Amino acid sequence: MAQNLGIPPENIFIAEIGSVIEYSDNTAKMVEPVPGGRILIDGLGVGDVGTTVLRDRKQLSQEGILIAVVTINKESRTIAIGPDVVTRGFIYVRDSEEIIEEVKSVIKDTIYRCQREDISQWSAIKTLLKDSIGNLLYTKTGRRPMIIPIIQEI
Repeated sequence: MAQNLGIPPENIFIAEIGSVIEYSDNTAKMVEPVPGGRILIDGLGVGDVGTTVLRDRKQLSQEGILIAVVTINKESRTIAIGPDVVTRGFIYVRDSEEIIEEVKSVIKDTIYRCQREDISQWSAIKTLLKDSIGNLLYTKTGRRPMIIPIIQEI
């Protein structure tokens, strides 16, 4: 393909796994290869990652992640600080401030709902946060990022 595009054969490198191409200001050359090989991660061998980790990696690579952090007052069960929202690989926050503000509103509404309904178990609150944030994001973006709610208590 490179030759068909007019690149001289001496300027074409066919690299394989472990090949090293050294570049300088005006030249490029193949040098001593490094040990390399193919690694298959199937989740079955010792030291391999499990299917849950592989599933998480796939979701992260395709949909990204959203982390919601909120600090709750232990006595009153009200929001003391936050919520703060961090995303990676999902949306660029500066270009999507409206969605982030909606996510923060959903977090506040969910925490207030838990307070009204006397839901105090962290696992239940986190599940409700995941569900409510996930529904909003899917409605707005058509994507399902991994959602990690972090609740701090003071």
